[in-house]
Amino acid sequence: MLWRHGQTTWNAEHRFQGQTDIPLDATGEEQAEQAARCLAPLRPDALFSSDLSRAQQTAAPLARLTGLPVVLDKDLRERFGGDWEGLADAEIRERYPAERATWNPPNGELTSVVADRMVGALTRVADTLADGQLAVVVGHGAALRLGMERILGLPAAGTPVLGSLANCSWSVLELRDAHWRLNEYNMVAFTAVRDGAGAPPGHADSVLPEPVTGDDQ
Repeated sequence: MLWRHGQTTWNAEHRFQGQTDIPLDATGEEQAEQAARCLAPLRPDALFSSDLSRAQQTAAPLARLTGLPVVLDKDLRERFGGDWEGLADAEIRERYPAERATWNPPNGELTSVVADRMVGALTRVADTLADGQLAVVVGHGAALRLGMERILGLPAAGTPVLGSLANCSWSVLELRDAHWRLNEYNMVAFTAVRDGAGAPPGHADSVLPEPVTGDDQ
């Protein structure tokens, strides 16, 4: 299970974060708590995270509920954004129109390099698991999407095949008979409210989320 971190102030401001270490904001902390309450009943066997604070903060509630240690891996970090880091999307449009058109941050990390390191990290995670075990991997929107596209063998023609990931959304990859398959993508949890009454604690539905602009095109 690949789980994007919760919202940060830079997400809300549409700023490119990259590998700048920005913590969750109050909304992001609540997103992480709520999602953890939904994921804990799945009884994951392992919990991995990027070493950036926004990912570690997202993993923390699930670690608390499950008792799992959080294994940090710097290869799960977001794409390095070079000259774009800290800039709002409007500023990137104005200063770097050609580079933005191809989503190629100057002095940043190449798309192919991000995809390769993510596949390496995800493969290492899979190698730690026995058949039927579940690992939760907490990471970042662009890096997770690029890793999924590469590991699934989707064409890399400059245009993303998969859509952008919402804050605190999760996707599920399964390795079966030496082949990867995508079982869920970009799902979020919310407390259902029906007929004016809240759902029972821990109850959640999965819905298609409204993405918050992040470091993905």
